[in-house]
Amino acid sequence: MPIQLYELAGRDDRRFSPYCWRTRMALEHKGLRYETVPVRFTDKDLIAFSGQERVPVLKDGDTVVSDSWAIAEYLESQYPDAPSLFGGETGHGLAKFLNVWADRALHLALIKLVIADILDHVDPADTGYFTDSRTARFGKSPAEVQTRSDEDLKAFGRAVSTLRAALDGQDFLSGSAPAYGDYIVFGAFAWARAISEFALLKKDDPVSAWRDRMLGLYGGMASNAPGYDI
Repeated sequence: MPIQLYELAGRDDRRFSPYCWRTRMALEHKGLRYETVPVRFTDKDLIAFSGQERVPVLKDGDTVVSDSWAIAEYLESQYPDAPSLFGGETGHGLAKFLNVWADRALHLALIKLVIADILDHVDPADTGYFTDSRTARFGKSPAEVQTRSDEDLKAFGRAVSTLRAALDGQDFLSGSAPAYGDYIVFGAFAWARAISEFALLKKDDPVSAWRDRMLGLYGGMASNAPGYDI
């Protein structure tokens, strides 16, 4: 039986969790056979077997793992003969840094640019849940969070400038080939592409070229997913 990946989904089969995208890319990298199970925001019962309420959830036979970082470490240890996600201890440490940086810098900057756009793509049954839960989290509605102010654009620009510097002279954040650090960061851009027409990057930006390379990996798996051509 193939590995099962339970991941967040909306209408028109939009897959818009950055964390689920990390896991999808990791599974492709490892060359493992898997199938995805769509989970709406309010489908908590579908993943109750995991003992928590968030995706991604990976089910590999009798083994259940939640949290994208824990899943990556599981895949690396469980399938050592498949291509490595980290390339050794040093790569693991750098990926761990990117895991924290993406959550604390990149995602926070992106939220203020695209979060309200997700309401156009969630399942209608999830609209109330998403609005109420995000209002409780941020202290204001998604529409109020998504200001796209000059300050917000500058914050995102600072995050992108870090990526631009890291990509200088190399095709991927991990070097000449992609690894889990790339998938961590790409997850944020795949999430934004799935929900928003807002142009985050200029076409001549090296980060845009990197994103295009990521979209084209594994037979264009990510580029073929529902999303905006931005």
